[in-house]
Amino acid sequence: RPYVRRTPVFDVDVTLPSTTTPASINLKLECMQHTGSFKVRGAFETLLTTEVPASGVAAASGGNHGIAVSHAARRLGHPATIFVPEISSPAKQAKIRACGADLRVGGERYADALQACEAFQAASGAIGAHAYDGLGTVLGQGTVAAEWEDQCPGLDTVLVAVGGGGLISGFMAWFGGRVKVVGVESRGCSALHSALAAGEPVDIDVSGIAADSLGAKRAGTYAVGLARATGTGVCLVEDEAIVEAQQRLWRECSIMLEPGGAAAFAALTSGAYQPGPGERVGVLLCGANVDLAKVQWTDLPWAIRGSGARVYEVASGLGVAQVGAAVLPG
Repeated sequence: RPYVRRTPVFDVDVTLPSTTTPASINLKLECMQHTGSFKVRGAFETLLTTEVPASGVAAASGGNHGIAVSHAARRLGHPATIFVPEISSPAKQAKIRACGADLRVGGERYADALQACEAFQAASGAIGAHAYDGLGTVLGQGTVAAEWEDQCPGLDTVLVAVGGGGLISGFMAWFGGRVKVVGVESRGCSALHSALAAGEPVDIDVSGIAADSLGAKRAGTYAVGLARATGTGVCLVEDEAIVEAQQRLWRECSIMLEPGGAAAFAALTSGAYQPGPGERVGVLLCGANVDLAKVQWTDLPWAIRGSGARVYEVASGLGVAQVGAAVLPG
């Protein structure tokens, strides 16, 4: 345990669209992991089980995986070169640089960054740390599931956000059908849903507010194979539902997440996933790298102006979404 945190879990009562009686939902706060996401688990697993050459490690990322690989490489004394697309947030890019990695920005989407990364690996001899379709990545992300089962035995279902599928692959491999695993994708980032519909990985167009973290153009082979073998399903959520989930998590739990990190919770609050009677559900909250440059402070309605109260507002592709209140001096 010298490299990752054992992240906390707790129960919350959530009123769901299908009922007026609150349901008890178990949340696992992987958003409190080193670097703000679960990605650091796969990064350490990859680097600790692979001989790393002098040229170091290279990774393509929408942002969170790059932060994780940079952090793990610095901790273990390896150089890291990270490739991100232009949609990667400045906040995530700053964290990668702060870890001492060589950051290279280019291309419209993750697939473009991956292509540049693979060319660099071939030329330099650096090893690759795939964001979602590497064995070390899948094994490392699976430790979230193992840890969660130890902390909260008896869950019937867990909801997990899906980008390329490394995280959900680790969950499916660990639980092996003992617990129902449900993937959650935004409608604009539906790589696994599309692959399961087609019977094989297919390329998709990526869009929406969660594209920098969930925007894989093609689902990984591990994810597709394991989902087909275990009968794992995927539900889709709209961008508006993700914003509402972000709002509720801040308002009711004082947890601020990036859009991709709130996607699994959005499946519950929007009704995209509806638990059955007595079903014990867990939701993984998995990304806290919010771009603070997009957070603005504005006055609350006239009734409480002058009290020092303000509200957070987060600008997204949908406009400005209110996500919570805080009291400021004066």
